[in-house]
Amino acid sequence: MAMPWVEVNEARTLPGLRLVVSKGIPNPWSEGAKALFDVKKIPWIPVPQRVMGDNSALADWTGQTSAPVAILDDEPPRTTWSAILYLAERLAPEPALIPAGAEERARMFGYLHELCGELGFGWCRRLQMAHTVLTNGSPLRAVGEYVGARYGYGLQTPQEIEQRLEDLLRLFATQLRRQYDAGHPFFIGTRLSALDLYWSTFATLIEPLRPEMCPMYEESRHFYTMSDPAWLARVDPLLLEHRDRIYRDHLPMPLRLR
Repeated sequence: MAMPWVEVNEARTLPGLRLVVSKGIPNPWSEGAKALFDVKKIPWIPVPQRVMGDNSALADWTGQTSAPVAILDDEPPRTTWSAILYLAERLAPEPALIPAGAEERARMFGYLHELCGELGFGWCRRLQMAHTVLTNGSPLRAVGEYVGARYGYGLQTPQEIEQRLEDLLRLFATQLRRQYDAGHPFFIGTRLSALDLYWSTFATLIEPLRPEMCPMYEESRHFYTMSDPAWLARVDPLLLEHRDRIYRDHLPMPLRLR
């Protein structure tokens, strides 16, 4: 089923929750925002952000050209993963996706920063993807230049980025193994949290869901997929198994990207 997109200029006139998300690709930040509202059964109006496209109307509305952005009624646009998460919690407190206890809450937000934040897993994996196509003669060079410009390509060495990626993969795998070994099949505590949802959407940067579940353009699938055997050997299989289970048990399928 196609997404019922509403263009920016029309969306600006509408009440309710408007959610700007990337069209055509499983942008993990966009898909994570969608997951928050979908799990809570909060209705939202999909507004397209076009990667490498003209997003001038979006910039005029929200002050920037990236996605996701959540705009509720006349409230200011929310452009960060944490602000969007707190909005979802406010609109529908249950099921809670932020732990009630201070210690678990602090741990979850720490892991989320290492996943979604600057120089987190998503950021570093994007830089690794850009480096690959910028240095191997790929026909996707223009994509690599676009991504590299947005994520500060060249501010760190490729070796520094790869070391950080390796450390983060180990960090998430260790935490998840600890939880499963204790009989709790979630990243934090004994129930689903925002970290489970965001990990599931960010795991597309290792291996996207199967085409029938994630109907993305083939060149995008190639760009997203971690294909180097040496890197795949660093990925604990439980990380992708957990992603598959969260999608199967908690999120609508297939993904609606177009």
